[in-house]
Amino acid sequence: MKPVFDGYSRYYDLLYRDKDYPAEAAWVLSRIRSQSPRAERILELGCGTAAHAVALAHQGFSVHGIDRSDSMLVRARDRIERESPEIRSRLRLAPGDVRIVRTGEKYDAVISLFHVVSYLNADRDLALAFETAAEHLNPGGLFLFDFWYGPAVLSQKPDVRVKRLSDHECAITRIAEPELRADDNIVDVNYTLFIEQKSTALITRLQETHSMRYLFLEELNALASPWFDPVDAKAWLSETPPEASTWSAFQTMARK
Repeated sequence: MKPVFDGYSRYYDLLYRDKDYPAEAAWVLSRIRSQSPRAERILELGCGTAAHAVALAHQGFSVHGIDRSDSMLVRARDRIERESPEIRSRLRLAPGDVRIVRTGEKYDAVISLFHVVSYLNADRDLALAFETAAEHLNPGGLFLFDFWYGPAVLSQKPDVRVKRLSDHECAITRIAEPELRADDNIVDVNYTLFIEQKSTALITRLQETHSMRYLFLEELNALASPWFDPVDAKAWLSETPPEASTWSAFQTMARK
């Protein structure tokens, strides 16, 4: 699994400022509470800039966020420092690889959001992530995650997308050019960012490739089967099962 986001992270929150993190966190919370009403402690694998973690802390949860990118963690800590002492007391961050990290603690739920699981391109990497989640849960504890849903990816096919955003410091044009590797169930998303600094009119070009594995419920359940039983699968932010129009799916599993 190649490191990504270290260059991208500086502009990450601007690029995704249209995401409704509180609404997404509330929906994930509803999935947790439907299975585990007394849950209080969450481990987040791949916490990014901690937007979901902060939203969950506002709902009364304690969240321990893990991320592989040091630059994302810097921005996560900056976000947390802007919160009240009460909210900060519910949040912890640490560097770590979702395949091998061990905190030495148990949690009521483990979550992994914004397609972190789809960044794990190989079966071995996915299995290790399942093992990581299982090691941090007691029997019956929940692992909840979203991912690129294979039937939708193959039905809709990835296409070129352009996104333009700006704030008081810079204007960004991001071009996403995907390449489908159907034999591997992977889409290589080639990002090119043009960043114009408004104060100087200087334009910087940044390139990253994010290799995303699209997944099918049967293979996920098979890879997770040594540690987890499937509970249910939903379309992201929906109460209906994923289908060919559902690019993002959400799986809930229970620790054996």
